[in-house]
Amino acid sequence: MGNPIAVSKDHSTAAYDHLWMHFTRMSSYENAPVPTIVRGEGTYIFDDRGKRYLDGLAGLFVVQAGHGRAELAEAAHKQAQELAFFPVWSYAHPKAVELAERLAHHAPGDLNKVFFTTGGGEAVETAWKLAKQYHRLTGNPGKYKVISRSVAYHGTPQGALSITGLPALKAPFEPLVPGAHKVPNTNIYRAPFFGDEPEAYGRWAADQIEQQILFEGADTVAAVFLEPVQNAGGCFPPPPGYFQRVREICDRYDVLLVSDEVICAFGRLGTMFGCEKFGYVPDIITCAKGMTSGYSPIGAAIISDRIAEPFFKGNNTFLHGYTFGGHPVSAAVALANLDLFEREGLNRHVLEHEAAFHATLAKLHDLPIVGDVRGNGFFYGIELVKDKATKESFTPEECERLLYGYVSKELFDNGLYCRADDRGDPVIQLSPPLISGQAVFDEIEQILRAVLTEAWSKI
Repeated sequence: MGNPIAVSKDHSTAAYDHLWMHFTRMSSYENAPVPTIVRGEGTYIFDDRGKRYLDGLAGLFVVQAGHGRAELAEAAHKQAQELAFFPVWSYAHPKAVELAERLAHHAPGDLNKVFFTTGGGEAVETAWKLAKQYHRLTGNPGKYKVISRSVAYHGTPQGALSITGLPALKAPFEPLVPGAHKVPNTNIYRAPFFGDEPEAYGRWAADQIEQQILFEGADTVAAVFLEPVQNAGGCFPPPPGYFQRVREICDRYDVLLVSDEVICAFGRLGTMFGCEKFGYVPDIITCAKGMTSGYSPIGAAIISDRIAEPFFKGNNTFLHGYTFGGHPVSAAVALANLDLFEREGLNRHVLEHEAAFHATLAKLHDLPIVGDVRGNGFFYGIELVKDKATKESFTPEECERLLYGYVSKELFDNGLYCRADDRGDPVIQLSPPLISGQAVFDEIEQILRAVLTEAWSKI
């Protein structure tokens, strides 16, 4: 064997030379240091210079229990010593079995079958494939299409990307998987015809799904994919009655309802699954991120017994799987994370403090640049506007200059890690760890106030 390779570069230089960062304009770091995070503690992260930042995004809507939880690291260590890896391809291992049983217990209705993946995009991919094969097995082979919402993000694999409603993300990779169609989302801030009638808006938005099913032909539509609170575009909560109406429509036309909860599950809204918060039972839940609080990668599609039934008969097989799906170490960490949720009452904590989080962010309404503050639980978006009275948004060139040229960097420099996003209208997204309280809310508001006030002066 040769000698070990000596690494002489600093992290920033090596990152630019060798680490291809995700969703990143690599050219922006040609002559600038790459931010390098080396440690986390509670609701804070620290860079390689020792500077502290408030983690206002829980990593990426992930670190529910906060950073530095020794018990989660210890669960990984213990499991790796006992059984570091074994696939769930025709075999089981105890931690995958225990976690599947635990998730089935928490899931609503008859969602009792758990298909493990390693992330959210894979879970969405799994759900679409499962829906198509389910309809084949039940005598409806023509049902392959899916309906999702405009601006919604559902992942990067070819199928999940097709379901995604963000044209700019899809354009470089077209042609994608055929059969993915879009309907309006639930952005009531930009639905002026409904004014103060959210129930009417919810009915209208749900009915657009029925119209799309009928337009495509009910005998061709396999599933509808919806997030409880839509992420991209800036945290769109559902209007009252929306999901109940969607459930009725899906049942009428034999279309599966997939609740994409990669972000909204595991306490982000104060419930174990987001569908609980809004009172509906889907046919499939896709989830990932917060299942382990980010301490090890895992995802899952949780499927109802009704949908699973034909796969459990005769020679039928779901011809799909992932090498690391249901990984023993990740499953052990997920179980420890769920123990922590129950012991510390994290869901209850979110429900008890969500009103305070909203009220604190709502103080920003007095700034001329803040048009809307919306969301649910510990998951909020702040939409930025050029004119509050008319809700006029910024042009793409202005967004480029405002969000990427100033706001994003300035928030980070002022000690707040969050997301300034222009997928749809320009928004700042906030999703702090679930252990956060009023002191964290106040710190977020104060940093946002200072940066947004300065940003307005530069317009």
